[in-house]
Amino acid sequence: MKNLFTICLLAISITVVCQITQKLKYPVIGNIERIDPSLDKIISPDAKIEVIAEGMDWSEGPLWIEKHKMLLFSDVPQNTIYKWTEAKGKEVYLTPSGYTDTAKRGGETGSNGLTLDNNGKLILTQCGNRQIALMNAPLDKPAPNFTSIAKAYNGKKFNSPNDVIVSSTGEIYFTDPPYGLEKNMRDPKKEIPFQGVYKVKKNGEVILLVDSIARPNGIVLLPGEKTLLVANSDPAKPNWYAFDIGPGDGVSNARIFYSTLGSEKGLKGLPDGMKADKAGNLFASGPGGIWIFNKSGKLAGKIRVTESASNCSLSGDEKTLYITNDMYILRVKMRK
Repeated sequence: MKNLFTICLLAISITVVCQITQKLKYPVIGNIERIDPSLDKIISPDAKIEVIAEGMDWSEGPLWIEKHKMLLFSDVPQNTIYKWTEAKGKEVYLTPSGYTDTAKRGGETGSNGLTLDNNGKLILTQCGNRQIALMNAPLDKPAPNFTSIAKAYNGKKFNSPNDVIVSSTGEIYFTDPPYGLEKNMRDPKKEIPFQGVYKVKKNGEVILLVDSIARPNGIVLLPGEKTLLVANSDPAKPNWYAFDIGPGDGVSNARIFYSTLGSEKGLKGLPDGMKADKAGNLFASGPGGIWIFNKSGKLAGKIRVTESASNCSLSGDEKTLYITNDMYILRVKMRK
């Protein structure tokens, strides 16, 4: 009986340890600030912010691939795309990802924003190659073989394409700040005098949409694709701008969607990458973490973290949010 009691006690202890280990599989950081009651319909009150991967120089461009149950994200300085899965964690997915020349150079060389075209192929913004590119390989067998989608406007090379989205009709929208140039705005290789927001039509024609934003960065189409939002990572004008998309090739009715000017001091980050869910709720990286706006455009809450949040991505069922957070990758299971 004594041996049986010992065995049972040991089994119970192992079970308890396993349960605790499972609960603590990922460290939890930060907090969720509730500003408006509408946030409760977006994020559960008991949601946690988990660190699911770490060790990056600067993580960017998260993209959830539902078919393969994997998250892709760029480490821009390392010229590498990683993938994360629940089973294996972080693994190298593709390198080089954004700079394929043999000449050595500094600065942000890797890929940044990632998305899929309407055929399920990977599109990358390549800071080092200064272009929007398509990976010529299946998603489950990646290879650094690229076709240029767009690399110049009016014969002049882009600065360093940063973020990219694809409309339901297959048109590509992207931003072009100077961050990938070695000397930024003062780089002698900078050929375009402004920082643009562009559209690539299905026939390959590049259309300039906006040239008045100092540091265009994150970009998103709201549901219905009648409104385009662009983040400005300029400390002097840290705003999200909205534009109407008309029947032609341009945009109109430029306005400030929301400004972070006057936010509490000491917070890391500026308006950057963002995603909208099917209901029209917006998740936008900004000072202190992810700012969450409800479908009416009202600030509902924030996912507050200490490091700079650069971008985010939603899972296929839109119940989980993945966040690139400097050296970390974060996960928030918003609803069960």
